[in-house]
This record gives sequence, C-alpha cells and structure tokens, in this order.
Amino acid sequence: MANSGKPTPAMRHVYRGTFMHSTQQAPLQILEDALLGVDKDGKIAFIGKGGELNKLSQDFGFSPSEVTQLTKDEFFMPGMVDTHIHAPQYSYAGTALDLPLLQWLDTYTFPVESRFRDLEFAKKVYTQVVKRTLRNGTTTACYFATIHTDASLLLGKIANDFGQRALVGKVCMDMNNSVQHYKETTQDSQDETRRFITELLKKKYPLVKPVVTPRFVLSCTGPLLGELGAIARDNNLHIQSHISENAQEVKIAKEMFPESETYTDIYHKFNLLTDKTVMAHGCYLSDDELNLFKETGASLSHCPNSNISLCSGVLNVRNVLKHKVKLGLGTDVAGGYSASMLDAVRRARDTSKFITIQTPEHETLTFEEVFRLATLGGSQALSLDEQTGNFEVGKDFDALRVNVAAPEGPIDISQEEGPKVGSVSPNHVCWFVFFSVTGDDRNIVEVYVAGRKVIPFTEPTAE
Repeated sequence: MANSGKPTPAMRHVYRGTFMHSTQQAPLQILEDALLGVDKDGKIAFIGKGGELNKLSQDFGFSPSEVTQLTKDEFFMPGMVDTHIHAPQYSYAGTALDLPLLQWLDTYTFPVESRFRDLEFAKKVYTQVVKRTLRNGTTTACYFATIHTDASLLLGKIANDFGQRALVGKVCMDMNNSVQHYKETTQDSQDETRRFITELLKKKYPLVKPVVTPRFVLSCTGPLLGELGAIARDNNLHIQSHISENAQEVKIAKEMFPESETYTDIYHKFNLLTDKTVMAHGCYLSDDELNLFKETGASLSHCPNSNISLCSGVLNVRNVLKHKVKLGLGTDVAGGYSASMLDAVRRARDTSKFITIQTPEHETLTFEEVFRLATLGGSQALSLDEQTGNFEVGKDFDALRVNVAAPEGPIDISQEEGPKVGSVSPNHVCWFVFFSVTGDDRNIVEVYVAGRKVIPFTEPTAE
C-alpha cells in the first residue's frame, strides 16, 4: 500500500505474525506472516505481508527494528463484542438460577438492582464487571444499568476510565408490581432518560455512548414506550431491550397490547425497531417477525447461556441467519452465569448441536461461524462495524493477543503439527480451535481498544 506522496501517520504499534478475523465473505480468515500497523489515533493504518517489510517501513515511516514479532504460539484476533450484559447483575452472577425468568426477576433481580441507588455499591460492582469483561477479552460491551441515572452515568465513566468501548443504558420501567420501590413514574422515566443522555454526551467520552433502554414490554406502559421511541429517533440513538425470551413473557405481552399482532409489532408500533436496535433473545420469534427485523435493520443478541440456565427457550441461529437478520452474541449476566464471551461461543455451539439432535437435518453452527458472531457479527448487531469488529484499514485496532501456550494456561500442547487444512499452517488452525474450545483469560496476554493497551491493566488516575 503506497502513501501517494501524502504525509504518513506516526505508528503507535507495528506487529508481525498471525492474525485471525472474520470478513463478510469468510467466517474465519487466517493471515500468516502478516504485518499490521496501528497509527497514533489507534486506527489500523496498513495490513501487508511480512515480505513487504522494507517497502511498508518506507511508506509509513517506521523502522523495521520497531516491529513487534509474535511468537509461533501467538496470534491476534479482534476483540470480542458482548451485545447484551446486565452490569448490576454481576453482583450475583453464578447464583440464583433456580427459577424461570419472570419469577427470577421478581425474586432476585429487582431487589438487587434497587440497591444501585447507593453509588459506593454501584462503583464497586461496576468496576468489577468492567475489569472482568476486559480481562475476558470483551473490548465492546452493550450494558444495561439500572433505573438510577447517577449510577448509570458512573458506569459510563468507569468503562471510559478503563478503556472499554461501551453502550450504556439507564433502564426505563414504569411498571413493577413485585418490588414497588423499584420503578419510576412515566414522567420521571422520560425526564431521567433525557438527563442521562444529555450528561453522558456532555462528557464526550471517546468510546462510550448512551443507549435508550426500555427494560421490556412487561415493565413499560405504552406512553413510556412511545416517548422512548421518540427520544431515540430525535437524538439518533441506539436502542436495546428484550423480546420473546420466555413463553410466559410472550403470552403476557400479547395480553397487554392486544391491538398488536405480535410481540415484535409492539416495539415497531412505538418506533423502537430501527437499524440501531438490538433485542436480546428472540427464542419464539416467528418467520414474519424475523422478516420485520430484516426490513427495519434491527438486530438480535443470542444469549445461549441465559436461555439454557433459566430454561427460557432455544434460538435457532441458523434460521435467523437465513432471514439475514443481524446477529451477535451476549453473555446476559446474570441470567447467564459467565461474563466470558468464550463461554457464549461454546454455549452457542452447544445449543446448535442440541437442535441438530432434535432435528437431524439442521445444519450445526461451526466454530468459525460462532467466532464471527462473537466479533464482526456483534459489531454489526450494534451498528459499530465501521469502527470495529475485524482487521480492516481505517478501523480501530480492537484486538486480543492470544498465546495458546501461555504459562499456567489451560491448554496443553501435545503435538507439534496438527492436520493440514488447505494451504494454512495446521498449527494455526489448531490454535484457533484450542482457544475456542478450552482457552480462557490466561491465554489472553494483551487487550487493545482503539490501539490503547488496556490489558495488562493500568489503573485509572484518581481525579
């Protein structure tokens, strides 16, 4: 890639080694002995072949001695994108999985979330969840917070301080019969949503954006849903909520809004189904509803751990993809017991295999396809794919440096060479599979967001 005589940007990083990512055409593309440069703004300046080192160093103004060489057991992959996670629920993740969804919300979730009016408690939990998800390789997270505006703003600050790309939503709910003190009036919910958006945007955080967040249809009146749709439209904002997670939920939603033909139609009626909308779950969506998702550009977040853990349902991902609906993966903490996107990758495969057991003609998802959902698919679902999701010139360098042979790691390498796959080194294919199946955060030795190294941690400076 020549510079056409233009001034070249200063390079922040130049790496040489193996890079694995997804494209629109290929769920997994392995670039061997590649060179990748990151400019001072954290964007990918060039991608070339190792043999082009001298030319690229001249074109982009760096010394070959400045190149960081990956080891034979290392590769870079894009940072993972968690399209649905409840930050306050991290405080009880891994517990309280003995009830179905609606009873689970009443018994555990609402009482815990009501505690987040205490900013010290909120700071402790939100710091934990941001640090943990970053350590797990989540460079982008779409967070539900709680109804508390100041605590939700605090979550945005913490994500910014630790360098995580985030969509943060102050939860809106003006209906709650089980925990009376954990709800808002319709007017307060509207006013506080506007305050949250205004104050978060005023901070001008480079990687953190607000997302309009009606909890779900069962927690919101029609007037509130309508106003939230207008707020999102007038401010060109992202929207997140839940849909068709649980059969009982679907039944109640239809009873609450009998004038709407489907659950999806309720959101559509209130202008909450747009090309910047992500809806979690979708286990019971009909083909007509998926067609409406495709028409509006709305996306789905597949949360397989939660779907299984709360016995909510099963999403047929193959059918969603057949309808060409944008789709990413979510951990859905704490309905999902793990804050790791690698767990979401594995549970997505497990769910697909379960469908194949029930319906043998079903085409099981491959690891390569699920890898794309966890990276590029997630960025597309959040309408952030112009900035992140894979390794393309001009995109932010959101990346994980993975070492499959990390000391004290979970992977034991028992052979030097695996089976050959096409023209690609067999080791690189094996490394991808090993990491996808048995790897964990110990294999993630560095994490970058917009070119900044955020793992290992550098604690934010106190104001």
